[in-house]
Amino acid sequence: MNTPPPPPASHRSARVAALVAAVCLLAAGCSAADATSDSAKGGVGRAGTARLKVALVTHASPGDTFWDLVKKGAEDAAAKDNIDLTYANDSDAAGQAELVRDAVRQKVDGIAVTLAKPQAMKGPIAAAKAADTPVVGLNSGIDSWQSEGVLEFFGQDESLAGRAVGDKLDALKAKHALCVIHERGNVALEARCAGVKKTFDGRTDMLYVEGTDTNATAAAITAKLRQDPTIDEVVTLGAQFALTAVKSVQQSGSRAHVATFDLNQDLVRAVQSGAVQFAVDQQPYLQGYLAVDALWLYRTNGNTSGGGVSPVLTGPAFVTKGNVASVARYAARGTR
Repeated sequence: MNTPPPPPASHRSARVAALVAAVCLLAAGCSAADATSDSAKGGVGRAGTARLKVALVTHASPGDTFWDLVKKGAEDAAAKDNIDLTYANDSDAAGQAELVRDAVRQKVDGIAVTLAKPQAMKGPIAAAKAADTPVVGLNSGIDSWQSEGVLEFFGQDESLAGRAVGDKLDALKAKHALCVIHERGNVALEARCAGVKKTFDGRTDMLYVEGTDTNATAAAITAKLRQDPTIDEVVTLGAQFALTAVKSVQQSGSRAHVATFDLNQDLVRAVQSGAVQFAVDQQPYLQGYLAVDALWLYRTNGNTSGGGVSPVLTGPAFVTKGNVASVARYAARGTR
């Protein structure tokens, strides 16, 4: 494992450098995505470097289409970089930790891992470091990736994204928000709702649901809306939960609007129709792509994005009825 360079002279300059790096990488990532699509019929170019083995391990729950986008990005980067990619997931923290240990035992050349429950990843990441296996983080764990010993991180600052949603709700004149958390203990989800509550001038209530059970989730949201008709905004933390919330609003007779974090093809249509007010896009395709590409760059050229001291931000970006057409065609092909 490499030793990160000393931090810049000031926190401010480090933040500026991080934002510049993020913009450059986002532009490069989007260009790469377009090039991959445009050249697909003629065959995608492949790196001439030796074939590497990389494992992507996430905390995805069964049926959560968000992770299809992460996986697609990782697969496209692997195809470009001549990488043999394996993907594994387990929503249980102990199970995910064991999957990381399996990757270390298989002597992969690099591991990309989500840090939804960082404490559970300490041991596996330490094992990877002992085996000289580089590890990068993505999606969850922006506040803990450095302390966990991870080389780089690609994702959204969830607290910042939550605060931006709070400001957005104020601009929309909302008064009472219900923030629906579909996985208890997930640091990213908790940070989103905490961020909303921090900047939203109205009242914010939290509702914990069992995200793996759609019917139970719908029933819980419907019951809450019937119980409290003053709720005028339902904020969900995943695209499929927003679509469930739309049905709950209808069934409860509520006049609440629905907004959400994350995006998929169905959610794009919901924004186009006005059923969902807006979505916060963290660009999961880009997270998967950059995480795998970063391991290739590290293994073949010793590069570390952000210098190993700053995360590479992939969001937040608001998708509304006014701009959704610009991402709809990418959503249709499964990359947004």
